[in-house]
Amino acid sequence: MTTRYSNRYKVLALSMACALALPLAAHAQSDAREQQLEQRVAQLEQQLNELKAMIQAQKTAPAPAPAAAQNVAAAPAATPVFSSAPGVSVALHGFVSASAFSQNKSFTYGNGQNALFPVPGSTGSLSGVDVRNTRFWLDFKGAKFAGDWIGGGRIEMDFFGGFNGVGAYSQQQPTPRLRQAYMDLTNPESGTTVRIGQQWDLMFPIDNSPTSLAHIAFPLGYGTGLIGWRFPGVVVMQDLNHGSTGAQWRLDVGVFEGNWSGPGNNVNYLTAGSAGFRPQIEARLHVQDKNWLAYFAAHYSRVDLSGVGGTAPTPIQSSVKSTGYEIGGQWKPGPWTFKGLAYTGNGLGEIFGAMSQFGDIKETGGLVQAGYSFTSNWSLYAFYAYSKPNADDVITWMGNGSTGLLRNRQTALSLQYTAGSYDLSAEWMHDKLDSTSNGVNRKTTSGNQVSLNALYHF
Repeated sequence: MTTRYSNRYKVLALSMACALALPLAAHAQSDAREQQLEQRVAQLEQQLNELKAMIQAQKTAPAPAPAAAQNVAAAPAATPVFSSAPGVSVALHGFVSASAFSQNKSFTYGNGQNALFPVPGSTGSLSGVDVRNTRFWLDFKGAKFAGDWIGGGRIEMDFFGGFNGVGAYSQQQPTPRLRQAYMDLTNPESGTTVRIGQQWDLMFPIDNSPTSLAHIAFPLGYGTGLIGWRFPGVVVMQDLNHGSTGAQWRLDVGVFEGNWSGPGNNVNYLTAGSAGFRPQIEARLHVQDKNWLAYFAAHYSRVDLSGVGGTAPTPIQSSVKSTGYEIGGQWKPGPWTFKGLAYTGNGLGEIFGAMSQFGDIKETGGLVQAGYSFTSNWSLYAFYAYSKPNADDVITWMGNGSTGLLRNRQTALSLQYTAGSYDLSAEWMHDKLDSTSNGVNRKTTSGNQVSLNALYHF
């Protein structure tokens, strides 16, 4: 009997111990689960902040098609292919371009894919295949800076750096060329981006360049209605209605390296554009909604023509004040696409104005393009550009930066087929240039180029 009751007491004691331990175990398990949930919530918050930062960086960056391919169909979104550092994603993008062309004149800046306008009085037809539009770039995103600021950047190259030598086989060996190399500091909370490095100046219509498969790096109308160039500098981009719905407003302000054609060494920072600390100052107000965009840009700089050291003899006058104003926009109603811009200014040779003539030359210009998509694959584009420097100014500065180009008109038609990552087109470009060789005579030179083009973007 004693043994039986003793065993009963032991079982009862063990049962009471287990009953008391269950809440403690449950409480411990609950604490562990709460810690796991807190860690998971913190992880999700971090991922959400990074996603918001990447989305904001994409909003403040130029549109993928204009910034990269400028005037070709936008490549489909791609997942970054590798990482260069913890949290930093690197994406490789680009396109392969080929143009088979035939033309009846030699063109300024080169033939094929970088033809701009005919060389005055040139004769002789020519043909060839050009692949120099081929381009690639690396986009960096996700780097941490300080506080709410994150970093990123871009390195971009094509093959318009010239040809590899002057021998019989040099034409088939184009040289790479650095186009852009910049870093971004972005604050997704305030909608602010600071871009440092070589980039397009604010007069170049990065979101509004003409559509063409033959003329990408040197767009249709370049120097004839379309101006702007790439410079090292600093640009601050600020969203004006950050976080709101509807049309998005942004103000860009930039300071860029000075530029001019001599006197001095144009490839060693010794030209008039680098004399003293006289940078190019520009601003742009940009607004964009679902199917339209518009912008206004302004440019100012002052160039000391006595050059670095102030010893070069100054032609005509000692300095040139460069000013420019531009307005442009794009509208996509249904299957239609309309693009256009107009500008006016003075001394704009440093940003590809006045058909690359340098001097105190007034000018006006602009362009329009209309496109219609018959189907999801087929589209037709018509283009016209016009540039008219002041004739008296051109003649006054002849031999001192002016080459006697008085007026230019450029038209183009292209039929384009798009399927996935591939684009094919047939394009005709016609250019009519008025010039003078001595300030008295007048000459009109017309040039034509026909091209078949193919592009694969990745």
